[in-house]
This record gives sequence, C-alpha cells and structure tokens, in this order.
Amino acid sequence: MTMPSERTRAVIHAREFLEELSQDASLQESVRRQARGLLRHYPSRREMLLAGQVEERLTEGTLFQPTFSSSIDE
Repeated sequence: MTMPSERTRAVIHAREFLEELSQDASLQESVRRQARGLLRHYPSRREMLLAGQVEERLTEGTLFQPTFSSSIDE
C-alpha cells in the first residue's frame, strides 16, 4: 500500500520531470508544449505539502487516512 508521503513525493517528482521535459531542447516541440500544458494546472511542491497538511488535520481523530502528506522523506 502506498503511504501518503510516498504519494506526495511521487506527485512532486512528476512535476519536476514535466519541468525537465518542458525545457529539454533535444525533444520535439510538441512534447515540450504538452509538458508545459500539463504544468499549467499541476500542483506545486508547496501546494502539495499544504494539501497534505489540510488532509492530516481533517482526518485527525477519524477512521479516514489522508491521501497526501505534509512532509516527504527524501
């Protein structure tokens, strides 16, 4: 089972990968354009960690587990 911190880290790393793709001049322009388009609405590292913090607070004391985490182990 994926832990919230692992899921959060994966989303953050996916954004970093899209950023790399969007700036890689060795790739076709269509690939770079698609990466830039996805990044327009992709959450930032700060937004992901904030979402995790909110979810942790909302699920505290309940049977529910947060989807994302306010911290990641790197």
